[in-house]
Amino acid sequence: MPNPGLSLTRPYPFARLRKLFEGIVPADGKLKPISLGIGEPCHPIPQCIRDAIGANIGRMSSYPATAGDIALREAIAAWCARRYSFVLDPATQILPVLGSREALFSLVQCVVDPTAAGGAKVVMPVPFYQIYEGSAFLAGAEPVYLPLTKENGFKLDLTALSPETLAQTQLVFVCSPGNPTGSVFDLEDWKKLFELSDRYGFVIASDECYSEIYFEEGKAPIGAMTAAKALGRADLKNIVVLNSLSKRSNAPGMRSGFVAGDRNLIKNFLLYRTYHGSAMNPMIQAASIAAWSDEAHVVENRRLYREKFAVAQPILNSVLEAPMPQAAFYLWTNVAGDDEAFARDLYKEQGITVLPGSYLSRDVLFADGSTMNPGAGYVRIALVAEPERIEEASLRIKDFVLSRR
Repeated sequence: MPNPGLSLTRPYPFARLRKLFEGIVPADGKLKPISLGIGEPCHPIPQCIRDAIGANIGRMSSYPATAGDIALREAIAAWCARRYSFVLDPATQILPVLGSREALFSLVQCVVDPTAAGGAKVVMPVPFYQIYEGSAFLAGAEPVYLPLTKENGFKLDLTALSPETLAQTQLVFVCSPGNPTGSVFDLEDWKKLFELSDRYGFVIASDECYSEIYFEEGKAPIGAMTAAKALGRADLKNIVVLNSLSKRSNAPGMRSGFVAGDRNLIKNFLLYRTYHGSAMNPMIQAASIAAWSDEAHVVENRRLYREKFAVAQPILNSVLEAPMPQAAFYLWTNVAGDDEAFARDLYKEQGITVLPGSYLSRDVLFADGSTMNPGAGYVRIALVAEPERIEEASLRIKDFVLSRR
C-alpha cells in the first residue's frame, strides 16, 4: 500500500495551470507569449559560478559527504555573519541541502512525530508554497492553514489558533519575505512567534529564500537569525532557517541551499539525511562556495529587479490593485473577480501567463462555519523576465483590463 498521505496531496499549481490553458492558442498566434507565472529567475548566471563549475568538474569522481565540505559550511557561516551578524558553528549548526524545496520537505519528515497523542499538526500560511502542505501530509501530520489577508498585513497570525491546536502543533512554517505576498516579518512578529514556540514547544521553519530580493541597499529584511540575536536567543532553540542560491544567485538549476539553526535539530537532520541520500555534488559545492562568497552579482540582481518594478508596478497599479511588496519579485495583484478566469482569458487574448492566486491557497474554515480562500481574486505576477519583456507584458495586461471595462 502506498503512503496514505499521497492520496491527500493536491495537483501542483503549474499542473493546474497547464490544464487551464489546454487547447488555447495564446493571442491566436499573433503575439509572442510572455510567462510571468513561474518564479524562475531569468537574469544571467554569475560568472563566479561558471568559473567554479569549470574548475571543479574533476571533483565529480568522488562521493560527497552528507554533511558537505567543511569549506562550504564555513562559507555559509561567513555569509550568515555578514548578512545577519550571527555567529554560527559550521560543524554543528549548518548543513548544505539540495535547494530549499528538498530541505523543506525532508525537514518535516525528520521533525514530525505522527504518533503523538492527539496527532501532529503543522501550521502554514495560505497562500503558500505547496511543499509545506505536501510535506505535512506525507509525514502523517494535519496541515493547519492560516489565511494571509490585506487586513492582517499578509502576515502569519498564530493568535488566531486555539490553545488546543497550538498544543498539538509540532512545526510552524514562516515564509519571510513571503511568496506570493512579499510581506516581511518584523521584530515584534518574531518576538510573538518565539514566545509561542517557547510555550508550546514547536519548531519554527523559517523559509527565507527571497531574503536577498529587496529594494533599498543597506535595508535588508530581517530574518529569524537577526531577530534571535536581538532577542537574546543565541542558541536558536527550535529555530531552523532555510535559504538557497536559486533566487539570490539566479541558479535554480544548481539545487543548492542550506539549513542552519538549533544544534540538536541539525544533528537529527544530518542523521535523517544520511539515509535520505541527499549529499551535494562536489562540483556544485565548489560553485556554491563561490556564490555565497560574492555579493557583487547579488547587488546587480537587485538593481535589475528594481528596474523592472519601477516599470511594471505603476502600469499595473493604474488598472488593478498591485501594490509594491516589501521584498521578493512578485506583484500580488487583486483582480477584483475570478482569478482563474482572469488568468485564462489573459493568456488567450494577450499571451501573458500569470498564476491564479486560488491555486496557491486553500479554503479556510472559520468558527462560524464559513469558508474563504485567501488567494481567490488575486493573481501572482512574477517579474522574472527581461526588463523590456516586463514592460511589454505590463502594457498588454493593462490593455486587457481596459478592454473589459
